[in-house]
Amino acid sequence: MLKKALLFVNPHKDLASVTALDIAGKLSDRGIEYRFFSFKYKDKDPVDAAYSLAFSLGGDGTVLYTARTVSGFGIPIFPINMGTLGFIASIPHDAWTPVFERFLAGNADISKRLMLEARVERRGAVIERASCLNDAVVSSSGGATIVRLRVKISGGSGEISLGSYRSDGLIIATPTGSTAYSVAANGPIVDPEMEAIIINPICPFTLSNRPLALPSAEVIIIEVEEEQRSGVLLSLDGQITAPLTPGDTIFIQKAPYYAALVASGRQNFYKALRAKLAWGG
Repeated sequence: MLKKALLFVNPHKDLASVTALDIAGKLSDRGIEYRFFSFKYKDKDPVDAAYSLAFSLGGDGTVLYTARTVSGFGIPIFPINMGTLGFIASIPHDAWTPVFERFLAGNADISKRLMLEARVERRGAVIERASCLNDAVVSSSGGATIVRLRVKISGGSGEISLGSYRSDGLIIATPTGSTAYSVAANGPIVDPEMEAIIINPICPFTLSNRPLALPSAEVIIIEVEEEQRSGVLLSLDGQITAPLTPGDTIFIQKAPYYAALVASGRQNFYKALRAKLAWGG
């Protein structure tokens, strides 16, 4: 039974605040407690498992922020789209009520989305740890400069070296993130509910460095080579950044939890694909 809900509101989206007040009113009518959560990437406001649902009012970026904040507590996300057609924010802002009624009745589809967990180690100490729903990107912090990265994967078969990558950067994407930065870098489009991790080099110096889809059980190990002279940056979902130095090692693996998205199943994903890519048109 739904007793407490969170509302993540992007005030820069037209009608987001109006829709949030409408939702708050309907929650109050049902005796459901609610709390507005400010949409700032560095907020540290506490969230706990006492909440049963998180409304995301904005675009895909708002959903990404919401997912990183609540998914570790098993809180499902109600992604209301306040902008243009989104791949993740799939519930129209003027048609959220019937979807909410289905959710309360236990009849709404829930899409489980793989998330990634990234850990940065420097001289044996962990200096950064965070999760992401779309992607982790390692790239130059100073513009179009080639970065030198050594990549390995570790799983059931032990550690395997993929060699050295010289490129504008490296994208490690989830299936959900396959339609974001990765597809713009000629990566594959992957069904959002698949268990896979994509390694996709950005403008590789060597044409043999191609996108690679791996089982989700693999751990991706990225080492910033000592020969790297320009600054390097780790970006998670394009919202969290961490500067890297030569010798740093980034470990990226499947997170121990999923993002649960209400009414954002495969049918909505392929509908968005058809519209965005003009398939059949």
